[in-house]
Amino acid sequence: MRQPSGEDLAAALALWRRWLVSERRLGPRSVTAYERDVDATIAFLSDHLGRQLDLAALAALAPRDVRAWLAARHGRGYARTSTARAMAALRSLFRFLDREGLVHNPALAAVRTPRLERRLPRPIDAAQARRLADDAAEEQHAWIGARDTALLLLLYGAGLRIGEALALDAAVLRSAATHLLVRGKGGKQRLVPLLPVVVDALAAYAGQCPWPLEPGRPLFYGARGKRLQPAIVQRKVQRLRLALGLPESATPHALRHSFATHLLGSGADLRAIQELLGHASLSTTQGYAAVASDSLRHLYLKAHPRA
Repeated sequence: MRQPSGEDLAAALALWRRWLVSERRLGPRSVTAYERDVDATIAFLSDHLGRQLDLAALAALAPRDVRAWLAARHGRGYARTSTARAMAALRSLFRFLDREGLVHNPALAAVRTPRLERRLPRPIDAAQARRLADDAAEEQHAWIGARDTALLLLLYGAGLRIGEALALDAAVLRSAATHLLVRGKGGKQRLVPLLPVVVDALAAYAGQCPWPLEPGRPLFYGARGKRLQPAIVQRKVQRLRLALGLPESATPHALRHSFATHLLGSGADLRAIQELLGHASLSTTQGYAAVASDSLRHLYLKAHPRA
Protein backbone atom coordinates (compact mmCIF):
# COMPACT_ATOMS: atom_id res chain seq x y z
CA MET A 1 0.00 0.00 0.00
CA ARG A 2 1.38 3.42 -0.96
CA GLN A 3 2.47 5.50 2.00
CA PRO A 4 1.20 9.08 2.46
CA SER A 5 3.33 11.71 0.72
CA GLY A 6 3.03 15.27 -0.46
CA GLU A 7 0.92 15.88 -3.54
CA ASP A 8 3.92 17.00 -5.60
CA LEU A 9 5.83 13.83 -4.65
CA ALA A 10 2.83 11.62 -5.41
CA ALA A 11 2.56 13.18 -8.87
CA ALA A 12 6.30 12.74 -9.44
CA LEU A 13 6.10 9.09 -8.42
CA ALA A 14 3.33 8.51 -10.95
CA LEU A 15 5.52 10.08 -13.68
CA TRP A 16 8.46 7.94 -12.59
CA ARG A 17 6.38 4.79 -12.83
CA ARG A 18 5.29 5.66 -16.35
CA TRP A 19 8.92 6.28 -17.24
CA LEU A 20 9.94 2.86 -15.89
CA VAL A 21 7.32 1.21 -18.09
CA SER A 22 7.54 3.28 -21.28
CA GLU A 23 11.24 4.21 -21.47
CA ARG A 24 13.09 1.77 -19.25
CA ARG A 25 10.67 -0.96 -20.40
CA LEU A 26 10.84 -2.82 -17.12
CA GLY A 27 8.51 -5.77 -16.67
CA PRO A 28 5.47 -5.58 -14.37
CA ARG A 29 7.22 -7.48 -11.57
CA SER A 30 10.28 -5.23 -11.68
CA VAL A 31 8.12 -2.09 -11.65
CA THR A 32 6.11 -3.43 -8.70
CA ALA A 33 9.31 -4.28 -6.81
CA TYR A 34 10.75 -0.80 -7.44
CA GLU A 35 7.51 0.85 -6.28
CA ARG A 36 7.37 -1.31 -3.16
CA ASP A 37 10.96 -0.48 -2.24
CA VAL A 38 10.46 3.25 -2.76
CA ASP A 39 7.18 3.25 -0.82
CA ALA A 40 8.90 1.53 2.12
CA THR A 41 11.76 4.03 1.95
CA ILE A 42 9.37 6.99 1.93
CA ALA A 43 7.56 5.54 4.94
CA PHE A 44 10.84 5.17 6.85
CA LEU A 45 12.10 8.65 5.96
CA SER A 46 8.76 10.22 6.88
CA ASP A 47 9.02 8.65 10.31
CA HIS A 48 12.74 9.39 10.58
CA LEU A 49 12.30 13.07 9.72
CA GLY A 50 9.01 13.44 11.57
CA ARG A 51 7.20 14.98 8.60
CA GLN A 52 5.33 14.10 5.45
CA LEU A 53 7.73 13.74 2.55
CA ASP A 54 7.49 16.03 -0.45
CA LEU A 55 9.92 17.04 -3.19
CA ALA A 56 11.46 19.73 -0.98
CA ALA A 57 12.15 17.13 1.71
CA LEU A 58 13.83 14.84 -0.82
CA ALA A 59 15.99 17.73 -2.00
CA ALA A 60 17.07 18.36 1.61
CA LEU A 61 17.99 14.76 2.44
CA ALA A 62 21.50 14.37 3.80
CA PRO A 63 23.77 11.31 3.47
CA ARG A 64 23.21 10.59 7.17
CA ASP A 65 19.48 10.18 6.50
CA VAL A 66 20.17 7.60 3.80
CA ARG A 67 22.66 5.82 6.08
CA ALA A 68 20.03 5.73 8.84
CA TRP A 69 17.69 3.98 6.39
CA LEU A 70 20.41 1.47 5.47
CA ALA A 71 21.17 0.87 9.15
CA ALA A 72 17.50 0.27 9.89
CA ARG A 73 17.28 -2.32 7.10
CA HIS A 74 20.40 -4.04 8.42
CA GLY A 75 18.94 -4.09 11.94
CA ARG A 76 15.77 -5.74 10.62
CA GLY A 77 17.76 -8.51 8.96
CA TYR A 78 17.21 -7.61 5.32
CA ALA A 79 19.50 -9.47 2.93
CA ARG A 80 22.17 -7.43 1.19
CA THR A 81 20.67 -8.31 -2.17
CA SER A 82 17.32 -6.91 -1.06
CA THR A 83 18.90 -3.68 0.19
CA ALA A 84 20.97 -3.34 -2.99
CA ARG A 85 17.77 -3.60 -5.04
CA ALA A 86 16.04 -1.01 -2.84
CA MET A 87 19.04 1.29 -3.28
CA ALA A 88 18.86 0.81 -7.05
CA ALA A 89 15.17 1.78 -6.98
CA LEU A 90 15.93 4.90 -4.95
CA ARG A 91 18.79 5.89 -7.26
CA SER A 92 16.51 5.40 -10.24
CA LEU A 93 13.92 7.73 -8.72
CA PHE A 94 16.48 10.43 -7.89
CA ARG A 95 18.04 10.25 -11.37
CA PHE A 96 14.59 10.64 -12.91
CA LEU A 97 13.69 13.59 -10.64
CA ASP A 98 17.01 15.25 -11.42
CA ARG A 99 16.54 14.77 -15.17
CA GLU A 100 13.06 16.30 -14.96
CA GLY A 101 14.38 19.28 -12.99
CA LEU A 102 12.28 18.40 -9.95
CA VAL A 103 14.94 17.44 -7.39
CA HIS A 104 18.71 17.72 -7.40
CA ASN A 105 20.36 16.01 -4.45
CA PRO A 106 23.82 14.35 -4.50
CA ALA A 107 23.22 12.66 -1.13
CA LEU A 108 22.81 9.20 -2.66
CA ALA A 109 26.08 9.53 -4.56
CA ALA A 110 27.86 9.92 -1.22
CA VAL A 111 26.47 6.61 0.11
CA ARG A 112 27.81 3.27 -1.03
CA THR A 113 25.54 0.40 -1.93
CA PRO A 114 26.18 -2.63 0.34
CA ARG A 115 28.85 -4.84 -1.21
CA LEU A 116 27.48 -8.12 -2.52
CA GLU A 117 29.26 -11.42 -2.64
CA ARG A 118 29.65 -12.34 -6.28
CA ARG A 119 27.93 -15.65 -6.98
CA LEU A 120 29.37 -17.53 -9.89
CA PRO A 121 27.00 -19.32 -12.29
CA ARG A 122 26.53 -23.02 -11.53
CA PRO A 123 26.47 -24.89 -14.83
CA ILE A 124 25.91 -28.59 -15.38
CA ASP A 125 28.00 -30.63 -17.79
CA ALA A 126 27.04 -31.39 -21.38
CA ALA A 127 26.06 -34.99 -20.67
CA GLN A 128 23.72 -33.93 -17.86
CA ALA A 129 22.10 -31.28 -20.06
CA ARG A 130 21.48 -33.82 -22.78
CA ARG A 131 20.05 -36.35 -20.30
CA LEU A 132 17.56 -33.74 -19.10
CA ALA A 133 16.43 -33.03 -22.65
CA ASP A 134 16.26 -36.70 -23.67
CA ASP A 135 14.34 -37.87 -20.61
CA ALA A 136 11.93 -34.94 -20.88
CA ALA A 137 10.39 -36.81 -23.84
CA GLU A 138 8.98 -39.49 -21.50
CA GLU A 139 5.41 -38.24 -21.08
CA GLN A 140 1.94 -39.76 -21.26
CA HIS A 141 1.14 -37.37 -24.10
CA ALA A 142 3.82 -37.56 -26.77
CA TRP A 143 3.40 -33.94 -27.85
CA ILE A 144 4.13 -32.71 -24.33
CA GLY A 145 7.30 -34.78 -24.25
CA ALA A 146 8.33 -33.34 -27.63
CA ARG A 147 7.52 -29.85 -26.36
CA ASP A 148 9.67 -30.22 -23.25
CA THR A 149 12.59 -31.71 -25.17
CA ALA A 150 12.47 -28.84 -27.69
CA LEU A 151 12.25 -26.27 -24.91
CA LEU A 152 15.17 -27.64 -22.86
CA LEU A 153 17.33 -28.00 -25.96
CA LEU A 154 16.50 -24.40 -26.82
CA LEU A 155 17.67 -23.24 -23.37
CA TYR A 156 20.90 -25.21 -23.59
CA GLY A 157 21.51 -24.93 -27.33
CA ALA A 158 20.71 -21.22 -27.71
CA GLY A 159 21.22 -19.83 -24.20
CA LEU A 160 17.74 -18.40 -23.81
CA ARG A 161 16.23 -17.37 -20.51
CA ILE A 162 13.17 -19.43 -19.65
CA GLY A 163 10.98 -16.32 -19.89
CA GLU A 164 12.38 -15.49 -23.33
CA ALA A 165 11.69 -18.99 -24.64
CA LEU A 166 8.13 -19.10 -23.30
CA ALA A 167 7.38 -15.64 -24.72
CA LEU A 168 8.24 -16.76 -28.27
CA ASP A 169 5.49 -16.44 -30.86
CA ALA A 170 4.76 -19.38 -33.14
CA ALA A 171 5.73 -17.16 -36.07
CA VAL A 172 9.42 -17.77 -35.23
CA LEU A 173 9.04 -21.25 -36.75
CA ARG A 174 9.28 -19.60 -40.17
CA SER A 175 12.95 -18.79 -39.58
CA ALA A 176 13.74 -21.55 -37.07
CA ALA A 177 15.74 -23.54 -39.62
CA THR A 178 18.65 -21.16 -39.03
CA HIS A 179 17.99 -18.67 -36.25
CA LEU A 180 15.55 -17.09 -33.81
CA LEU A 181 14.77 -13.45 -33.15
CA VAL A 182 14.53 -13.18 -29.37
CA ARG A 183 13.18 -10.30 -27.32
CA GLY A 184 15.16 -10.04 -24.08
CA LYS A 185 15.22 -7.77 -21.06
CA GLY A 186 14.22 -4.18 -21.69
CA GLY A 187 12.64 -5.19 -24.98
CA LYS A 188 16.04 -5.56 -26.64
CA GLN A 189 16.12 -7.96 -29.56
CA ARG A 190 18.93 -10.28 -30.59
CA LEU A 191 19.43 -12.85 -33.32
CA VAL A 192 20.35 -16.30 -32.01
CA PRO A 193 21.65 -19.03 -34.35
CA LEU A 194 20.22 -22.52 -33.90
CA LEU A 195 22.01 -25.85 -33.87
CA PRO A 196 20.59 -28.64 -36.10
CA VAL A 197 19.59 -30.67 -33.03
CA VAL A 198 17.49 -27.73 -31.77
CA VAL A 199 15.94 -27.22 -35.22
CA ASP A 200 15.02 -30.91 -35.39
CA ALA A 201 13.49 -30.85 -31.89
CA LEU A 202 11.38 -27.78 -32.72
CA ALA A 203 10.18 -29.43 -35.94
CA ALA A 204 9.27 -32.63 -34.07
CA TYR A 205 7.27 -30.63 -31.53
CA ALA A 206 5.55 -28.57 -34.24
CA GLY A 207 4.53 -31.77 -36.01
CA GLN A 208 2.80 -33.13 -32.89
CA CYS A 209 1.41 -30.03 -31.18
CA PRO A 210 -2.42 -30.23 -31.12
CA TRP A 211 -2.80 -26.45 -30.88
CA PRO A 212 -2.48 -23.96 -33.77
CA LEU A 213 1.09 -22.74 -34.36
CA GLU A 214 0.14 -19.58 -36.21
CA PRO A 215 1.42 -15.99 -36.01
CA GLY A 216 -0.01 -14.33 -32.94
CA ARG A 217 -0.16 -17.66 -31.09
CA PRO A 218 2.39 -18.92 -28.53
CA LEU A 219 5.12 -21.29 -29.62
CA PHE A 220 4.97 -23.35 -26.42
CA TYR A 221 1.52 -24.39 -25.21
CA GLY A 222 0.41 -25.81 -21.90
CA ALA A 223 -1.85 -28.86 -21.73
CA ARG A 224 -5.00 -26.71 -21.78
CA GLY A 225 -4.05 -24.67 -24.84
CA LYS A 226 -2.74 -21.61 -22.99
CA ARG A 227 0.80 -20.25 -23.09
CA LEU A 228 3.10 -22.54 -21.12
CA GLN A 229 4.03 -21.14 -17.69
CA PRO A 230 7.55 -21.21 -16.14
CA ALA A 231 6.35 -23.04 -13.01
CA ILE A 232 5.31 -26.05 -15.12
CA VAL A 233 8.79 -26.26 -16.66
CA GLN A 234 10.51 -25.81 -13.30
CA ARG A 235 8.48 -28.63 -11.73
CA LYS A 236 9.22 -30.90 -14.69
CA VAL A 237 12.97 -30.28 -14.43
CA GLN A 238 12.84 -30.85 -10.68
CA ARG A 239 11.23 -34.26 -11.22
CA LEU A 240 13.79 -35.16 -13.88
CA ARG A 241 16.64 -34.00 -11.66
CA LEU A 242 15.53 -36.26 -8.82
CA ALA A 243 14.93 -39.21 -11.14
CA LEU A 244 18.32 -38.84 -12.82
CA GLY A 245 20.25 -38.11 -9.63
CA LEU A 246 21.44 -34.75 -10.92
CA PRO A 247 22.65 -31.95 -8.61
CA GLU A 248 20.28 -29.27 -7.29
CA SER A 249 21.99 -26.83 -9.64
CA ALA A 250 20.30 -28.60 -12.57
CA THR A 251 17.55 -26.03 -13.17
CA PRO A 252 16.14 -24.51 -16.36
CA HIS A 253 18.29 -21.42 -15.85
CA ALA A 254 21.37 -23.59 -15.31
CA LEU A 255 21.03 -24.68 -18.93
CA ARG A 256 21.64 -21.08 -20.00
CA HIS A 257 24.69 -20.92 -17.71
CA SER A 258 25.92 -24.19 -19.17
CA PHE A 259 25.50 -22.88 -22.72
CA ALA A 260 27.76 -19.91 -21.98
CA THR A 261 30.31 -21.81 -19.89
CA HIS A 262 30.72 -24.62 -22.42
CA LEU A 263 31.11 -22.14 -25.29
CA LEU A 264 33.77 -20.25 -23.37
CA GLY A 265 35.56 -23.46 -22.40
CA SER A 266 35.69 -24.40 -26.08
CA GLY A 267 37.37 -21.13 -27.01
CA ALA A 268 34.44 -18.88 -27.95
CA ASP A 269 35.01 -15.14 -27.79
CA LEU A 270 33.63 -13.43 -24.67
CA ARG A 271 32.10 -10.61 -26.72
CA ALA A 272 30.30 -13.10 -28.96
CA ILE A 273 28.89 -14.87 -25.89
CA GLN A 274 27.73 -11.50 -24.55
CA GLU A 275 25.79 -10.93 -27.77
CA LEU A 276 24.29 -14.42 -27.74
CA LEU A 277 23.13 -14.07 -24.13
CA GLY A 278 21.83 -10.54 -24.58
CA HIS A 279 23.88 -9.12 -21.70
CA ALA A 280 23.94 -5.33 -21.63
CA SER A 281 27.32 -5.31 -19.87
CA LEU A 282 30.40 -7.39 -20.58
CA SER A 283 31.10 -7.56 -16.84
CA THR A 284 28.03 -9.80 -16.45
CA THR A 285 29.36 -12.20 -19.06
CA GLN A 286 32.82 -12.21 -17.49
CA GLY A 287 31.43 -14.25 -14.58
CA TYR A 288 31.52 -17.25 -16.88
CA ALA A 289 35.26 -16.80 -17.39
CA ALA A 290 35.80 -17.52 -13.70
CA VAL A 291 33.72 -20.68 -13.96
CA ALA A 292 35.66 -21.86 -17.01
CA SER A 293 38.95 -21.14 -15.25
CA ASP A 294 37.85 -23.11 -12.19
CA SER A 295 36.87 -26.07 -14.41
CA LEU A 296 40.21 -26.01 -16.23
CA ARG A 297 42.09 -25.88 -12.92
CA HIS A 298 40.10 -28.85 -11.60
CA LEU A 299 40.92 -30.89 -14.71
CA TYR A 300 44.57 -29.89 -14.46
CA LEU A 301 44.88 -30.95 -10.82
CA LYS A 302 43.04 -34.19 -11.52
CA ALA A 303 44.97 -35.17 -14.64
CA HIS A 304 48.51 -33.83 -14.27
CA PRO A 305 50.88 -36.55 -12.99
CA ARG A 306 52.72 -34.11 -10.71
CA ALA A 307 49.61 -32.44 -9.30
